[in-house]
Amino acid sequence: MKKIPSIKTLMTPFPHSVEPDADVKTALDIMTDHGIHHLPVTEGDELAGSVSSRDIRVSIERNDGTDLKVRDVMSRDVYTVDLSERVDSVLHRMAEHHLGSVIVTRKGRLAGIFTYVDACAAFADFLREQVRRSGGDTAA
Repeated sequence: MKKIPSIKTLMTPFPHSVEPDADVKTALDIMTDHGIHHLPVTEGDELAGSVSSRDIRVSIERNDGTDLKVRDVMSRDVYTVDLSERVDSVLHRMAEHHLGSVIVTRKGRLAGIFTYVDACAAFADFLREQVRRSGGDTAA
């Protein structure tokens, strides 16, 4: 009998992060350079929150592009899970609360990030495996 995997099997390990005192442009540049939309915000070794490219763009529009720091736009109330959390419970919570990302921790420290993009990629892989096992994708 197969077991539902833990989030550590699907997360992006060692994610890029940004400090709260960084300019939002710096955070946006990191996201653009790496093709990502979510960044954990860390203060030293401690998780301080999370910021998304959407949060930054909306804040820039509202503030007429004035100098903003990551701490001005980041979310402090972040959904975090331990490496051992089951994927199904993470996905359910993400769907229930319309969350774009989850911060994964190990002993309270940043270990990874799991986003809706990771979820879609994993689901696509799962579907392909199901079709392969069934012998094809022909209709009955």
